[in-house]
Amino acid sequence: MKHLRYFDALARHRHFGRAAEASSISQPALSLQVKELEDILGAALVERGARQIRLTALGEDFALRSREVLRAVDELGALARASGGPLSGRLRLGVIPTVAPYLLPQVMRHLARNHPDLDLRPREAVTPKLLRDLGEGRLDLALVALPVSEPSFTEVALFDEEFLLVRHEDAADHPLPALVDLPEMPLLLLEEGHCFRDQAIAFCKLPPSPAGEIMEGSSLTTLVQMVGAGIGVTLIPEMAAEVELRSAPVVLHRLPEPRPKRTIGLVWRRSNPLADRYGELAEGLRAALAG
Repeated sequence: MKHLRYFDALARHRHFGRAAEASSISQPALSLQVKELEDILGAALVERGARQIRLTALGEDFALRSREVLRAVDELGALARASGGPLSGRLRLGVIPTVAPYLLPQVMRHLARNHPDLDLRPREAVTPKLLRDLGEGRLDLALVALPVSEPSFTEVALFDEEFLLVRHEDAADHPLPALVDLPEMPLLLLEEGHCFRDQAIAFCKLPPSPAGEIMEGSSLTTLVQMVGAGIGVTLIPEMAAEVELRSAPVVLHRLPEPRPKRTIGLVWRRSNPLADRYGELAEGLRAALAG
């Protein structure tokens, strides 16, 4: 199992240094473990180059099969925990970047208070990576915008929230633009890969590359700061309002009806032996957030 985990890290990162860092061991130690695995199999799994590595044809197939084995082993541990009392042990929770800074502390406090035997391991990443890691068994739960529409996942909605328009404070008394006018405005959006960008484009009926778009940012804070500097307007989720309003000279507005919004919820694999427990956890979290 040790060999498989190290090889899986190398297959994911395609780099000995990054794989070693992710595995919390030295690069020579990881290289040795992979070489031992190849000796056990009697075949090469990795083509070693001066600057990069490639998996052999066997290595690619082996990576897929070993990932399935590792996920099954993790689920055996979950099965054992499911037969006992309250939720306990490691819980790997993925959170999208437009939720993590604003909601994750509250979620962590709730889980620590109501499930004290959990070893919480939060991880922040964009939705495609979280869902990939969830499907491959590297995460147990993901806190994302719904729906994800993946048949192998269970998704439970926690709450809905509106999108707010952010303008410079000098525009506080100016008339609000209609949704149909947003595509022509100097609009700041998150960079591609963020689901909030896709939702903003869809809900506001913007083209994939809005004509008025002047900047892409990696975080909502960056976008709000640019608006505060007098460069364009942006949209943020309601949960970010209190934090971001303090950080720049901006004003927030609710958009005219129909107001754009998103649904935030928890997602997990249907096959996970702790699926029923995760359902109970989600219901408790939904009640806590509503209060």
